[in-house]
Amino acid sequence: MIELTIADGVAEVVLDAPEKLNALDEPALAEMSEAYAEAEAEAAAGDGRVRALVLRGEGRAFCAGRDISGVDPRDDDVLRYLGGLVEPLLKRMAHFPAPTFAVAHGACLGVGLGLLIASDIVYVADTAKIGSPFKNLGATLDSGGHALFVERLGAHRTMDLIVTGRLMSGSEAVAAGLFSQVFPAVEVTDAARAAARAAASGPTQAFVASKRLVAELRDERLGLWASMAHENRAQAALCDTDDYREGFAAFQQKRTPEFTGRS
Repeated sequence: MIELTIADGVAEVVLDAPEKLNALDEPALAEMSEAYAEAEAEAAAGDGRVRALVLRGEGRAFCAGRDISGVDPRDDDVLRYLGGLVEPLLKRMAHFPAPTFAVAHGACLGVGLGLLIASDIVYVADTAKIGSPFKNLGATLDSGGHALFVERLGAHRTMDLIVTGRLMSGSEAVAAGLFSQVFPAVEVTDAARAAARAAASGPTQAFVASKRLVAELRDERLGLWASMAHENRAQAALCDTDDYREGFAAFQQKRTPEFTGRS
């Protein structure tokens, strides 16, 4: 159910099981990991074949979460599913060596929400549905949802979403600072693809440096001066890249830079 295509410097990973709202079972998670590994290898090769990635879903929803249609709760090994399969996939996605874009439309729940959290940039359809409807299952939010909601919404609004099961629209989610930009549903995929193509012609190593800095600020809670020191080191490392030299030369020569993305 997972498809990978590569064209014009952009890898596109597609969840293609619209009949079940792209819900993910264990084989699908393994397929996703394989698709990202293949795209990652192409990006790491440094030949320009992959310099950005788009993740999207076919049909009415991005991803409705875990496929529980065949799960018996009496012997459900949820730690294996979440800790052994979902978490490693999300970490692989977050560490992808180029900018990543996700297209959120319809239901974006549970593991589906986690896929968005693990992406760098999330373009959201105004009609998307985001929240924690798991009270009806006797379950709770997973895949990083608590961390995202508490950081962006605060403790009280997070608990309100969890206890009521209310789903936020895409417009509301972006207004609350959860994700990047909101678009009409008919435009969101084209917007993400256009942004990915533009990123694929940019200074890839500079983007990756910013990915690392943003992750450090989020995960290590760096203060201003510690973050500034990390920025200084990242900038110094970029001085040795072809794109850094090209950017300066293009500025001084008053022309458009031609970046290769190579380190």
